[in-house]
Amino acid sequence: MIINSIKIDDTFAEAFNMRGTRVLITAQNHKWAYHAANAMTGFATSVIGCGVEAGIERELSADETPDGRPGISILMFAMGSKVLMQQLETRMGQCILTCPTAAAFAGIESDDQISLGKNLRYFGDGYQTSKLINGKRYWRIPVMDGEFLTEETTGMVRAIGGGNFLILATSQPAALHAAETAIEAMKQVPNVIMPFPGGVVRSGSKVGSKYPKMFASTNDAFCPTLKGLVNSELSDNIESVMEIVIDGLTFDDIATSMRVGIQAICDLGESSGVKRISAGNYGGKLGPHHFKLHEIMGSASS
Repeated sequence: MIINSIKIDDTFAEAFNMRGTRVLITAQNHKWAYHAANAMTGFATSVIGCGVEAGIERELSADETPDGRPGISILMFAMGSKVLMQQLETRMGQCILTCPTAAAFAGIESDDQISLGKNLRYFGDGYQTSKLINGKRYWRIPVMDGEFLTEETTGMVRAIGGGNFLILATSQPAALHAAETAIEAMKQVPNVIMPFPGGVVRSGSKVGSKYPKMFASTNDAFCPTLKGLVNSELSDNIESVMEIVIDGLTFDDIATSMRVGIQAICDLGESSGVKRISAGNYGGKLGPHHFKLHEIMGSASS
């Protein structure tokens, strides 16, 4: 498949079952909502080392939030419900409770409810108060700038993590520019996040290592400096590879995000330095969700 002179490999991205939740963070203005959201989603790029993958989904206007203030929507994903619940409570206490003027509300409906402020209320040392509004319980916790308002619980849903695609280009600046272009387009797609720094990861990994204690190591087949040393996937003219990883609430959400991102790169054309788009997988043996590039991009091919 060729789209605007850029080759799309006949391969697939392999993704995994996860549990996900959404939290709406509001504050006096967007500046402080972003401070809270950035802290809440810090050190959350990969479950390999962080336990949780999290990121900002989008900015919210005042008429989109429960308390009528500017806000930020964030998504969090983990491999299991226990880890997600633990990470959410910890980050709420350290990143939202502490942030001036911030408040937190449920961002997703589900029969599975997990604690948002249910246990955090005890920080009020007995001075916390609650109110039930339209069947939802809220807690008001006294803090030094006034009160911290939080909903008691938020929903937890089944989700998918690990959708991805690889950008193969003739130089590092070309690969990075293409990745930035894709991320800007993908940010417009709801229900997904790209959890790595700026949405892009340069250290793609494979399963296993020559070192017994390492269960993941550098994806040597896509490392330009190892072309003569390993069974490389790269042609002589490829000097840089960037990866974009996507977590989403549904299969269709991730597929849409991948299509939008890849199309944005293809729209740059041959002069961009991008030669191929590929994807990372483990032979289909580990993850039950397979995002086939040719199927995703079928309507855009030429």
